[in-house]
Amino acid sequence: MNYDNLTLLTDFYELTMMQGYKKAKTDQRIGVFDLFYRRNPFDNGYAIAAGLQQAIEYIENLRFGSDDIEYLRSQRYFTEDFLSYLAGFKFTGEIRAVPEGTVVFPGEPLVRVKAPTSEAQLIETALLNIINHQSLIATKAARVVWAAQGDAVLEFGLRRAQGPDAGLYGARAAIIGGCNATSNVLAGLMFGIPIRGTHAHSWVMNFPDELSAFRAYAETFPQACTLLVDTYNTLKSGIPNAIKVFTEMRQRGQDLSACGIRLDSGDLSYLSKAARKMLDEAGFNKAVISASGDLDEYLIRDLKLQGAAITMWGVGTNLITSKDCPAFGGVYKMSALYDNGAAQYKMKLSDNPEKITNPGIKKIVRLYDSESGKIKADLITLEHETVDTSRDLVIFHPLETWKRMTLRANKYIARELLVPIFVNGQCVYNSPQVSEIRSYCRSELDTLWDEEKRLVNPHIIPVDFSQELWDLKQNMLNQLHI
Repeated sequence: MNYDNLTLLTDFYELTMMQGYKKAKTDQRIGVFDLFYRRNPFDNGYAIAAGLQQAIEYIENLRFGSDDIEYLRSQRYFTEDFLSYLAGFKFTGEIRAVPEGTVVFPGEPLVRVKAPTSEAQLIETALLNIINHQSLIATKAARVVWAAQGDAVLEFGLRRAQGPDAGLYGARAAIIGGCNATSNVLAGLMFGIPIRGTHAHSWVMNFPDELSAFRAYAETFPQACTLLVDTYNTLKSGIPNAIKVFTEMRQRGQDLSACGIRLDSGDLSYLSKAARKMLDEAGFNKAVISASGDLDEYLIRDLKLQGAAITMWGVGTNLITSKDCPAFGGVYKMSALYDNGAAQYKMKLSDNPEKITNPGIKKIVRLYDSESGKIKADLITLEHETVDTSRDLVIFHPLETWKRMTLRANKYIARELLVPIFVNGQCVYNSPQVSEIRSYCRSELDTLWDEEKRLVNPHIIPVDFSQELWDLKQNMLNQLHI
């Protein structure tokens, strides 16, 4: 697949609408669209924004090649005038977004697009595809890493991912969410992220016996000798043979600081504690015990509670596929349309209050407690509004307005989250390295209390409206007799 040009990675109706706009001579009207999501995945207390770098690359490479035009012509759906327009297409609009690794909450515009309506419609599907997937995996990874309580977490899911691109960009998102390394070699090359791995059961079975297999591996990789000990019998064979090999290495004066064992099956709590005892008695108290095998955040949490002697976790299927929550649920909705230079605010209605969209050109203002540095609330405001931290600020729930909170003057800090990405079709944003995004994400997670990071029934950070935005929405609802 040509990852440089994903222009046709769009839904067919985006193209039919574009042709309709062109025929109606409304294709150059400037629209404003918000990409947001309605509910946190996993019933979590937050999500992690990810995917912006790939979204930037997608926008920068938007172009309809001759093969693309010929394919669309073959569908017998599009006029030659429209196809000629596509042949010269380029993105000319403005995009603002929250940086990758940012902690985000439902209803907030993670990406805001301001562009001619045809351009804004074309990019809808790919933006959702990219941001939804990578934000989902980054959030899942953050949960797994939180459950591991400081232990190393390795992403081991490539063979179970839903295709090569999900494996590649899922590995990148997992690192952003806090994983230490990936088994995915191509992801390591593409994104400059650490790669790790040991050996499979087939390695052991390729030798006359387990001890020979372990010796051969130790000879090949003496600087990082992690032995998989459950091919035959973990306690009677695997661990004793690993100890023999480590003893031989020690006698040769080799460095054992990066050596250890891996458990991939059985009762990981019992086996790890037994393994720790055996290794310690043999004088290998620094040997790492790692585990893999259908792990997720709940199992890791329970194993930690049971005192499992595991300090490195290889998490595969449940992380890379986000098995318990397969979709992020982001949507892309118009919030304003310019006509003769004046903005007309737009709002989608629904019998379900959750699905009534928020009108206007908006931004996110994050409010922190000035003493602890923890998030107090997020405030969605109109673009022109400012927050004066030298004054008291009363915020309230957009639906349950009796839920109010007063932030006292000079006791809180305000920070705007949306930053410029594209201006006049040109990228003005320098994407950090993945390692930098990972560090930023860690600092973002530090702005949450543990109550907001727990796996079940977390405390929910308020996401409130400014008074002006709330008034705008109510007035529009009243005008429409809702």
